[in-house]
Amino acid sequence: QVQLVESGGGSVQAGGSLRLSCAASGRALGTYARAWFRQAPGKEREFVASISWRGVTTYYADSVKGRFTISRDNAKNTVYLQMDNLKPEDTAVYLCSVGRTSATSRRADDYNYWGQGTQVTVSS
Repeated sequence: QVQLVESGGGSVQAGGSLRLSCAASGRALGTYARAWFRQAPGKEREFVASISWRGVTTYYADSVKGRFTISRDNAKNTVYLQMDNLKPEDTAVYLCSVGRTSATSRRADDYNYWGQGTQVTVSS
């Protein structure tokens, strides 16, 4: 069974950076789209970024464009989220996911495997 484990979260001051990683085990995921979502307390799950299986196509939420970068290393079965110029509103639990196909999307329904999440807290 596919298992996803996120890491790299933590507490940082506004303007700082964090790099999240999501390592997968149980199955090679190089042919599937990958994505990051986040969920803040009392809020709905929000799309952050996604990437197609070869990394050619990427999508970003408007709120993170220019600040976050999604990437993947299929040889390591890992997807990353580089977060720069963090803002307090970025505070949330970040979850990585695996797409049903190789094509990326912004819809949570298009992803069928999820990690447990890693907490990111940004203070002002």
